[in-house]
Amino acid sequence: MTLPNRDSAVIWHPFTQMQTAPLPIPIVRGEGSLLFDASGRSFLDMISSWWVNLHGHSHPHIAQRVSEQLNTLEHVIFADFTHEPAVRLAERLLPLLPTNQRRVFYSDNGSTAVEVALKMAFQYWHNLGQPRRRVVAFEDAYHGDTFGAMAVGGRSAFTAPFVPFLFDVEYLPAPTPGREEAVLEQARHLFADDVAAFIFEPLVQGAGGMVMYEPEPIQALIRMARQHGALVIADEVMTGFGRTGKTFACHYLTEQPDLMCLSKGLTGGTMALSVTTCTAAIYEAFLSTDRYKTLFHGHSFTANPVACAASLASLDLLQKPETEQAIARIVQKHQTFADTLRQHPAVENVRQRGTILAFDLRVSGEGSSYFNSIRDVAYRYLLDRGILMRPLGNVLYLLPPYCTTNEQLDEAYSAILGLLDTL
Repeated sequence: MTLPNRDSAVIWHPFTQMQTAPLPIPIVRGEGSLLFDASGRSFLDMISSWWVNLHGHSHPHIAQRVSEQLNTLEHVIFADFTHEPAVRLAERLLPLLPTNQRRVFYSDNGSTAVEVALKMAFQYWHNLGQPRRRVVAFEDAYHGDTFGAMAVGGRSAFTAPFVPFLFDVEYLPAPTPGREEAVLEQARHLFADDVAAFIFEPLVQGAGGMVMYEPEPIQALIRMARQHGALVIADEVMTGFGRTGKTFACHYLTEQPDLMCLSKGLTGGTMALSVTTCTAAIYEAFLSTDRYKTLFHGHSFTANPVACAASLASLDLLQKPETEQAIARIVQKHQTFADTLRQHPAVENVRQRGTILAFDLRVSGEGSSYFNSIRDVAYRYLLDRGILMRPLGNVLYLLPPYCTTNEQLDEAYSAILGLLDTL
């Protein structure tokens, strides 16, 4: 029996209608920006395997550090114990973040990093004896698939079965170009002294359709939140570690968040790890002789040493001048291709932030939607030509590993233009 058939007998895949989905493609190895199936066919990974891979698949430097750590310490409970990789990663990570970030809390994926941030925010007010329960978030946001993360995300088909179990959230439209003032006016009536937190994806809403906005309206919203004492949570799970052209999207802002959520590229895409960082004031609100003020949250694999070693190796690579140059090169290549896309009649709303390039396919009848059938047409066309992209409905986007060569980018661009000419 083939691997795909064995898979179909025992596995349930994410975001997949298992009754109608084709058999999965068996990938046996990866190298750089390429993935190889069992027959030796290659696929150019233009979405960094769900936005996690920074430096290319099976990077030797990360592999070496992970191997060394496995031979030293694979895991230890992180309550009452510590270890060098976790401490060193926090020491290296905090100086890269906005200057007000002071503490690192480890968990295991982006969704749980958001859960931790929300629990910190709500308990912060509880510990101060000033309970606040309202949260402000953006419409169509995506912060993960656990219940707290779903609650602060946009209501959609993804969350419909669970809406009765989610806490209420006050929503603002994303302040996209042309509607900034309307959003700010709505926000003036929304922020009040009972708002616990304002959560947002800085500059780019990922799963919501690669929606992009400028720093200025975000800063205005942060200032409004601050006027009422609300805590500010920046979800940089997707935008972190160079994706937007700067190390973190928050570096485009002069207003600093109180909490940050990081994952995906944290380990260079090697394995699961996430962090939630916070200010000294938030951390100190949990310090007490009263044990009930403890943050009662943790995971079995909190601060896993192997994952921390992978993250340290990924930071080694991220901070090399060659990586900064590669990011700048991809940004420039995307800018040139964006100009070409804007001339094509099948394309609208071309947008870019750093290494993320997105555009909409013009659609009629079904409208713009995650479930638009053009998604499957585009996905299959590109995959048949060895290009792995995963359209968000009629939204196509490129988010490549930084090792992707100019020739590989041109290959992807050419395939996209071929697709557009069929529409």
